[in-house]
Amino acid sequence: MVGPVILVVGGAGYIGSRTCRALADEGFQPLTYDNLSRGHKEFVRWGPLQVGDILDRDLLRSTISTHRPVACIHFAAFAYVGESMAQPALYYRNNVVGSLNVAEALLESGCDKLVFSSTCATYGQPPHIPITEDTVQVPVNPYGRSKMMVEQILRDLGAAANLKSIMLRYFNACGAHEDGSVGEAHDPEFHLVPRAIMAALGIIPRVDIFGTDYPTRDGTAVRDYIHISDLARAHVLSVRRLLSGSTSDVFNLGIGRGYSVREVIRSVEEVSGRKVPLQEGPRRIGDPSELIADPNKANRDLNFDPAYKDLGEMVETAWRWHSARPIGPFS
Repeated sequence: MVGPVILVVGGAGYIGSRTCRALADEGFQPLTYDNLSRGHKEFVRWGPLQVGDILDRDLLRSTISTHRPVACIHFAAFAYVGESMAQPALYYRNNVVGSLNVAEALLESGCDKLVFSSTCATYGQPPHIPITEDTVQVPVNPYGRSKMMVEQILRDLGAAANLKSIMLRYFNACGAHEDGSVGEAHDPEFHLVPRAIMAALGIIPRVDIFGTDYPTRDGTAVRDYIHISDLARAHVLSVRRLLSGSTSDVFNLGIGRGYSVREVIRSVEEVSGRKVPLQEGPRRIGDPSELIADPNKANRDLNFDPAYKDLGEMVETAWRWHSARPIGPFS
């Protein structure tokens, strides 16, 4: 018997597809809605796919009306800081207008439960570390601002239309599914862990370190890394929380520990047994020096405790995935 349908907007992407697997494992029927511009059809393996754009309001409505999901998880967003600085209109149109379309289409079809993929980028340069859910949100780039705008839209729709939403502000996603079915396959790839692995494999000539003069322990930026399998489980827990009648809420998703850029590169070298060629350069505009989550609220209220807390273990899963595809993600 097919379980309750969960609409997964952006379900062909890195985190979305891993979450579809987790939903299927928990007895749900994930329905992926994705335009495949940055996702991969090959990643849609645990439920049907509707190819469509979140800017297509009519297709969103008809898809929801046809499949009658009991809840929605919304991943579909552009998520590159540098790109958002260069093309802010692209980010506001897709991330903000598209998210409003998703929320309105759900409400019009009688579905009032939404899990939203937000980000620690909404905090900007936080006044204190670790970052709690009550930390002031002052994003420093259009990507973070677009996500903060959507959070406010969801709160307003909650007040006006009784939309129930859980907003998950997660930190730096990394790793690959343990069985090798899903890994990080962005084109172009900007994230540190895969780029360091690609440099170790010789796929790219080097990995760049952007900034060596941050006020951190080794001068490079520090981030809280969380494995995609843990992120997927947090989304399933959030769906179950909404289906049980919970009110709207927000949670940080991280392990509560930060690793510097140099530490990540060193971890890739240790896991791979290879040298990672690198080049040091100036800071990028819009990059905070340190982002580390306070995970206590998610642990207490969402019953979420990450299984992966060691960087090396996370990197190892990514290394296995990438090293099996030395000349490309689907080679």
